[in-house]
Amino acid sequence: MIIQDVINHLEKLAPQAYSEDFDNTGLLVGDSNQPLTGVLVTLDTLEAVVDEAIDNNCNLIVSFHPIIFKGLKKLTGSNYVERTVLKAIQNNVSIFAIHTALDNAKLGVNGIICEQLGLINRNILIPQQQTIKKLTTYAPIKEAALLRQALFDAGAGGIGNYDECSFNVDGTGTYKGNDESNPTKGKKLQQHQEPETQISVTFAKHLESKVLKALFKNHSYEEVAYEVITLENTNQNIGMGMVGELNNPMSAEDFLTSLKSIMKTGCIRHSALTEQPIKKVAVLGGSGSFAISAAKRAGAQIFITADLKYHDFFQAENKIILADIGHYESEQFTKNFLVAYLTKKITNFAVVLSRTNTNPVKYF
Repeated sequence: MIIQDVINHLEKLAPQAYSEDFDNTGLLVGDSNQPLTGVLVTLDTLEAVVDEAIDNNCNLIVSFHPIIFKGLKKLTGSNYVERTVLKAIQNNVSIFAIHTALDNAKLGVNGIICEQLGLINRNILIPQQQTIKKLTTYAPIKEAALLRQALFDAGAGGIGNYDECSFNVDGTGTYKGNDESNPTKGKKLQQHQEPETQISVTFAKHLESKVLKALFKNHSYEEVAYEVITLENTNQNIGMGMVGELNNPMSAEDFLTSLKSIMKTGCIRHSALTEQPIKKVAVLGGSGSFAISAAKRAGAQIFITADLKYHDFFQAENKIILADIGHYESEQFTKNFLVAYLTKKITNFAVVLSRTNTNPVKYF
């Protein structure tokens, strides 16, 4: 097994295509073709974590947060980022970051929080848009069925929970070869007009490279005419934050007491408590001030997140309780989830849970 095999499993769980634009996910350090010796899973990658990987004979660190977030202009060891990257390179340890790809996954960070809190009837708080693409191409009628099947095998045609493949065939056209035509794979194009048909398929955007690879591999034309467009859609299974419900409503005081215990936080910063019982709960692991309005629109009585600033709390307006439980605390169960997932997928290699506490925030 090589490192890329582990990455492939992580891609199925949380495709990088759904990461936020500002983020830096994927393989940050190392060669994906290197043989795997073991995997260490952590929330943050620091020097101590690299040492832990070396001690456990793990040459791949799967990290939630990316150690390289902004561009590096030099590697001299002048700060903790450079020292961590240098140590990883010097010891042939690869680093993969999953971050907002897992934030946006339905079973990811926010699903984990909901699971810890026992929330039911869960929905994505801010569904991601434009996650479906459409490929249109033309092929000789006699080849259309095989090409269409190859596209389906690559993942095209089935979107979300749709039961039927989404495609259509219509129109006709022609392709006319010439003396300089040089079809690939030894296929010889006829030198006369050949009836064509249009093939149109939809696919999830993270499958684009795979679908195009299937198109080029199975099409007989040397130069394939095709178009890929992004469709307007709102994906109910991918996006930031979640909202769910408690089985039994609780008072604000009782809920915050339970929340503090479950999320193992030393402090909960919150806005003014309201008198309404807590039934609907919105959550967003990590920095979530941008989702306050969405939580209010969802009808949540409380919004659990982190990194709220002073003025953010004013947005509660006595309509919702804003609860800041701490950045690390909101994401702490993520590494346990990833270890459990990878252990099921990789049975012949060690998947090690990092014991290093990387929380930089302390409570007095």
